Amino acid sequence: MTAIRHDATARFRAVAIMLSLGLGLGIWMVGQGLYIKAKAEVAQILLERAWQRTLTSGQPHKAWPWADAWPVARLEIPASGKSQIVLSNASGAALAFGPGHLAGSPLPGSGGTSVIAGHRDTHFSFLRDVKNDDTVIITTTDGLPQRYIVDATEIVDARHAQIDPGLETGIALVTCYPFDAKERGDLRYIVFATPDDDAI
Repeated sequence: MTAIRHDATARFRAVAIMLSLGLGLGIWMVGQGLYIKAKAEVAQILLERAWQRTLTSGQPHKAWPWADAWPVARLEIPASGKSQIVLSNASGAALAFGPGHLAGSPLPGSGGTSVIAGHRDTHFSFLRDVKNDDTVIITTTDGLPQRYIVDATEIVDARHAQIDPGLETGIALVTCYPFDAKERGDLRYIVFATPDDDAI
């Protein structure tokens, strides 16, 4: 009888430990997800301040002293209600805080196709809802907004396809695909926009 009670107590302890570990892991995973989203939102507030200083002085300003990127443009998609600061590079560290301008492509508004990349689960999650004929507004450091019209979306394999930055004047917004995937793959979702001739 004592041995049966002892076995039941040991099983109960094992189950309690397993439940505690599972609950702790679940809380940690939810916390990590919330932390990433909160970091992205707070960063945009700090980047907004740096952007305003850049517009005022005409010189680049970092949002925090150790930042490896600084604001180079504001991206707005009125139909999605989105307005974000675009950073000077698209390194992994920079993309944690906002969309970034891809090195090797021209800055927005300077001719050619400017490539701006962002994460599918934070800053560029809204790209799935962008439609043809939506307006994209890019404001550069001169403070002048430039209007573009979305004219195509494309899913490409990054191993075999590249955007030619010299092909035509426009904007290419790039993120990983599919949007709901949990792991990074080779597919990219691209929104192409060309200058709004009616705005010129």
